[in-house]
Amino acid sequence: MNDRPLPRQAVLIVNARSRKGRKLFRRAARSLKAAGVEIIRSHAVRDPAKLKVHVCEAVADGAPMVIVGGGDGSLSSSVDHLVGHDTVFALLPLGTANSFARTLGIPLDLDGAIDVIANGQRRRIDLGMIDDDYYANCATLGIAPLIAETVPHGLKKILGRPGYLAWAAYQMLRFKPFRLTIGEGENAETLDALEVRVANGNYHGGTEIVDSASVDSGQIVVQVVTGTMRGRLAWSWIASVLKLEARKETMREFHGREIRISTDRPMPVSIDGELLATTPFTARIARAVIDVAAPASVTPTP
Repeated sequence: MNDRPLPRQAVLIVNARSRKGRKLFRRAARSLKAAGVEIIRSHAVRDPAKLKVHVCEAVADGAPMVIVGGGDGSLSSSVDHLVGHDTVFALLPLGTANSFARTLGIPLDLDGAIDVIANGQRRRIDLGMIDDDYYANCATLGIAPLIAETVPHGLKKILGRPGYLAWAAYQMLRFKPFRLTIGEGENAETLDALEVRVANGNYHGGTEIVDSASVDSGQIVVQVVTGTMRGRLAWSWIASVLKLEARKETMREFHGREIRISTDRPMPVSIDGELLATTPFTARIARAVIDVAAPASVTPTP
């Protein structure tokens, strides 16, 4: 934790194309002001590609705190611009899975998230890296990139998490296992894989999947669902959701500051829900590089 208090001035930037963003933008601005947080500037961004431009400008102008409202992809695209600066990163979870907010223990309702920004505390956290790209929570290989690549436009916005999960079940029928190599040289290990999670946080897809990962552990966790049968991946997810001990029998985990990952064929990598890389790549941890607004008592959101 950080002994310095959270700033009382901030720039508010909301992805107005996120599932809840457009509806809640004005309400968030009013509620933050009522909670004692002065909004220096505010932006409702219709083009998600411009969100990080506003974040970069706010940090460059010396904003004490930047509040970003959106889903995991919006939040992850923002964190790069906080590294090396004293600006606090605060978030309003307005997406579908909200995995990063859950990892930090931030309430998923707007009033609860604003209470954290107004009355919480600074927390210094790690960021994950895929090669030179920082990210907030979790990068994946396997079914998640296939879903991100094919999900119909507007499905998440209209149906939310149930629609996303239904599409995931459909795409499972198309999915093929792959050969994964962890490490390089004589220490490399190759195994059959169904899914890979490169985790800085313990939530993925809104579910607590990587129990051993933490945003202040100083290590990246590579969790591999092993095997060649698609049913094993479904069982691994079910066992993880239900917290069954049997889930551990479906997985292998690798921990470290830097881990090389390659596959038998080039594969897309989903970074906090956005397709932003391909294999091979090097996963790294960037130790304690940004301050976030976190609850005074950190309890992961179920």
